[in-house]
Amino acid sequence: LVPDEPPPAGVDMAKVQQAVEAAFDPAGFTAAFVVTHKGRIIAERYGPNITPTTPLESWSMGKSLTATLMGVLIKQGTYDLWQPAPVPEWQGAGDPRAKIRIADILHMSSGLRIKAPQDPDFDPKGTYPDHLYLYTATIDSFKYAATRPLEWPPNTVGRYRNTDPVLINYLIRLAVEKRKEDYHSFPQRVLFDKIGIRNMVMETDPYGNFLTQGYELGPARDWARLANLYLQDGVWNSERLLPEGFVKFVSTLAPAWEADKRPIYGGFFWLNGDSSYPAPKDAYYMTGVGGQTTLIVPSHDLVVVRQGHYKGVGPGGRALRKAVAALMEAVPARK
Repeated sequence: LVPDEPPPAGVDMAKVQQAVEAAFDPAGFTAAFVVTHKGRIIAERYGPNITPTTPLESWSMGKSLTATLMGVLIKQGTYDLWQPAPVPEWQGAGDPRAKIRIADILHMSSGLRIKAPQDPDFDPKGTYPDHLYLYTATIDSFKYAATRPLEWPPNTVGRYRNTDPVLINYLIRLAVEKRKEDYHSFPQRVLFDKIGIRNMVMETDPYGNFLTQGYELGPARDWARLANLYLQDGVWNSERLLPEGFVKFVSTLAPAWEADKRPIYGGFFWLNGDSSYPAPKDAYYMTGVGGQTTLIVPSHDLVVVRQGHYKGVGPGGRALRKAVAALMEAVPARK
């Protein structure tokens, strides 16, 4: 990512500037907006008192970071995408959870039962949702997620629940500590240092477990770097960090979500299958509550990062869509 260079050929910078202006609708309380084309910054702007290195609340964009760290371990040969997930709590005789594969968890279709606000039958007047309990309770979040019972057979029903990214983080910790490596420096060593991320803050529960289903803070440039790793098919500076086929896996519709006729979820990444954004349907994205978004548009070699304050979530989302529409006019499709 190299700012302040001449714009690439064919990019309409007047339209790019229109996108920036659209993204900063005052009602949206946008905090950061970064656009890259072919790995180069072509637009960048920040809200008051925010700099390119300010870590910002990113919320569930961290789920895509979780997928990436698992991808690194798969590339290293530690895990296989299609193997049954070796969660210790599931290894008892006859435990039906032993059939849940790592791919099923990444697809948000493990079938484990918790209450989550996005469930179709969720009652906001009922009990406190487990989905949020995994952030706020003074528990070992990994053990809590691993002891949830099955609600459905794996790979049959897609549900957006924090159980699944928490379990992937559990598997990451198990693998790193089995190798007798330091768990808390693992993301920096194997991923962040490789792609130039310097300001990502990852928070833990009281037991030291990373809660990167949503408790991480990062500046827009760092999210743009992570997105460009995917735009480059998991390769950075000629080094393959993610296994071949992994980018296609996370950006392809999960079978359980397809069965539910919701073409919107891949592998800890959301898909533009319902044209939520005015961009091609091959676009996919990281997203978090309050309007945090990192959009990857492979057909245009484009990455768009928008972070904002929660009170502007409605207008901020509409502003981002206007910005994306302008960028589709500004940046030519790949030939």
